[in-house]
Amino acid sequence: MQSGSKAVFDAQYQRLLQHLTLKGLQPKTIDAYSRAMRYVGAFFNHQIDDLSAAQLTDYFSQLRLSHSWQTLKLDLYALKFYYQHVLQKPWVAPGLVKGPKVRHLPNIVTTAQLQQIVATTRAQISRVFLHALLFWGCVSAKACAFS
Repeated sequence: MQSGSKAVFDAQYQRLLQHLTLKGLQPKTIDAYSRAMRYVGAFFNHQIDDLSAAQLTDYFSQLRLSHSWQTLKLDLYALKFYYQHVLQKPWVAPGLVKGPKVRHLPNIVTTAQLQQIVATTRAQISRVFLHALLFWGCVSAKACAFS
């Protein structure tokens, strides 16, 4: 039975590669999804066509112990793609994986924000450094409203 499930998995894997290519996904995405599917296939002994929510919960819980949130999301998206496009089945575990919310600082700060940063800096050497850095940024941008 093991060889039969491996043969079915290999055929479905080839169909997955065809769908990934036909949908116009980027080569890096295709590589990531195909790697994820190989890993999932090995984890479930190549029997991934009828996974339950409990099996997926176990898989992603174990994967989280050794991999990043980004890897979990890629594996999730690969499985969703596989179920939707290759198996043409609904996804069995919506909302299963949600990474932590991360708040990023803006890439560009306003002049008022820069003035506030300099004003709250206590050490004189740090203030001089920030002024020099800001002056250099204004000169390279050819526009400076910072005094």
